[in-house]
Amino acid sequence: MGVSCRGARQRLLKDLLVRRLIVSNSIVRTMGAIMSFRETVADLAKRAISAQAIAQTEEATKNAIVMPFLRVLGFDVFDPAQVIPEFVADLGLKKGEKIDYAVKIADRIEYLVEAKSVSTNLRDAQYSQLFRYFHACDANIGILTNGLQIWFFTDLEAPNKMDATPFFKFDLLAYDENDLKELEKFHKDQFSIDNIRTAASSLKYLRATMRFIEAQWNAPTEEFVRFVARDFYDGKVTSAVVEALRPITKRAFDDLFRQRARQRIDHAFDGGEEETLPTVDAEGLKIETTPEEMRGFMIVQAIASELVPVNRVVIRDAQSYCAVLFDDNNRKPILRLHFNGKNKFVTLFNAEKQSTRHDIGQVEDLYQLRDPLRSLIGHYAS
Repeated sequence: MGVSCRGARQRLLKDLLVRRLIVSNSIVRTMGAIMSFRETVADLAKRAISAQAIAQTEEATKNAIVMPFLRVLGFDVFDPAQVIPEFVADLGLKKGEKIDYAVKIADRIEYLVEAKSVSTNLRDAQYSQLFRYFHACDANIGILTNGLQIWFFTDLEAPNKMDATPFFKFDLLAYDENDLKELEKFHKDQFSIDNIRTAASSLKYLRATMRFIEAQWNAPTEEFVRFVARDFYDGKVTSAVVEALRPITKRAFDDLFRQRARQRIDHAFDGGEEETLPTVDAEGLKIETTPEEMRGFMIVQAIASELVPVNRVVIRDAQSYCAVLFDDNNRKPILRLHFNGKNKFVTLFNAEKQSTRHDIGQVEDLYQLRDPLRSLIGHYAS
């Protein structure tokens, strides 16, 4: 009789546990459905900001950011039918090599993911293993990430051979709406390799066009000047004419940009929707954002992440200071970082645009300004 009662209790307990698990999974699925893709990415960005100070090893980066990133893309990281960690494929003479994750969609490996530590600069990273696996596994997308930046590769140049350069880069610390739209194409529920390849090709040519225009803007070539001159110069375009028109062509780029920028600023002041403008140095001087300025910016983002999505806090560098703005809006300054001189200080603004100087000994002292920063960001967000 005692044995029978124990068995009944065990069956009852098991039934209760199963029911509780079903309910828990249902809640998780419901919460996931309620949160938009934008919100899940913003939440991941908050996690990345917090993790970058402590997740210094590759394994820690994978656990803290990379696996949550795969969940943002709609994959169950604990289901080996979707995500295979430490995936092994023997490649010729190389036996037992592992790729960090192989990601399946409809029983086919579509993504191969190689993760580096959060402190790794992806420009310096070695990822030859990702190239080899891409070919051997017939995957469509290769992903290289340090948790903060995610680079996407495919085979636009030659079939089944991963391109040397990524067709899309997503930065969790600095993304916009267009980046989000591109990233969402990699979600499990949105996945279409044809759509991704079309987008990849467009992005590739867009980047190439931008590089060409920027190069001609900085230093117009003879060929480009001749091409432009054909449209308005009546005489023969000799070498002397080209040299005379070269500085005029460069100035035309500058003036055209300033006119467009002025139109957008006027439109914003007239009540229209303000567009994000790049920072331009009026004297054409090269502006370099220092590691200390980036650390200061990330600290402000970390404080802001308690109230708003981190992408609403934007860095805009200048020669004498580095500005941190809300919504990339000059009329919503948060603070200015003055780190170029011998003594470091910041200029902190309030809701009335009044500024106060705060001297700091090290970048981490910015955390002491948490309360006024939260107050100002909360005011801008309201």
